[in-house]
Amino acid sequence: MSATPATWHRHASRDLRLECGAVLAEATTAYRTLGRLNAAGDNAVLVLHGYTTSPAMLDEGANVAEGSWSDLVGPGRAIDTDTHFVVCPNMLGSCYGSTGPGSTNPETGEPYGVDFPRITVADIVAAQKQMLESLGVRRLVAVAGPSLGGYQAWQWATSHPDMVDRVVTAVSAPFNPPSAVQTHALRERLAAEAAWNNGHPAPGAMVGWLTRLRIDTLTRYGVDAELQPRFPDAEARAREILRLAREWAEHFDAASLLTLGAAAECFDLRDRLDRIRAPVLVVQSRSDAVFSPTLVREFAPLLDAAGVPWSYQELDSDKGHFASGADAALWADVLARFMRTPPTRWTSWGLGA
Repeated sequence: MSATPATWHRHASRDLRLECGAVLAEATTAYRTLGRLNAAGDNAVLVLHGYTTSPAMLDEGANVAEGSWSDLVGPGRAIDTDTHFVVCPNMLGSCYGSTGPGSTNPETGEPYGVDFPRITVADIVAAQKQMLESLGVRRLVAVAGPSLGGYQAWQWATSHPDMVDRVVTAVSAPFNPPSAVQTHALRERLAAEAAWNNGHPAPGAMVGWLTRLRIDTLTRYGVDAELQPRFPDAEARAREILRLAREWAEHFDAASLLTLGAAAECFDLRDRLDRIRAPVLVVQSRSDAVFSPTLVREFAPLLDAAGVPWSYQELDSDKGHFASGADAALWADVLARFMRTPPTRWTSWGLGA
């Protein structure tokens, strides 16, 4: 069963005050929707994308680094758009329709580039909350996402605990580990590129550099295993990886890597987990080099000490960081049960199934 087409919208927040103290006179959040909001405004599900991705994560076969979630979101699927109103926003600071480094700086009339104000995951969530309120959303059946989308789900659970009924965090953690986003090396690599032009590159100037970076990233995320069933020949697989990398590089803003990377780098909610009221479904991939399952053993005692009701599902997948989408079948059933079960009746099992 194919998902119904997603619809694009934009919401402008006025005078959005950021945690750094700066104020964005107008902050646009681009978003896509599936399904229909009910009259009570309480059937919405917020689906959140990763670091370099976009609401295209809803599309079958999408070029997204965490794997398309089209097998999880749609009519009759685990996140069922026949009953739920799904909203998938592009993050503040990104480059797929939301305000970010590629947007025009009203003070200069030129793109912000690296002069875009420093943002946090809490700022990203604040913009999303204003957007949801404008739609008439009063409660969230769930917030769900992979990777940096998982960061946002954790942030929602701690910043707005009375609005969130369920939390789904895949290939992620409630803090940014050393194996995830680190911007120091990225800044050094960018500074060495003449085309970077001190953070104000000309349009298209960074495509070659971004393509090389994307190949490195996809390889670390496990793209070889993800593509192997469709491209068993190694040379054909390499050509497909190059195609995917180039396609992404032609649309992504290099400065957004730093803006979103800095937001991820300072993300750490380990001392705020006791604010969570909703049950949490934590999903990791056995082969993920970015968010290893060993991280769960690190934050599990913190969740238990905070009294958070949570359950853990480890995917026996060779597809690394892609697993939550590429091997959706491995956890679609538990996600469907989680979505159907009233939060107060969900039996949490922590690390033990």
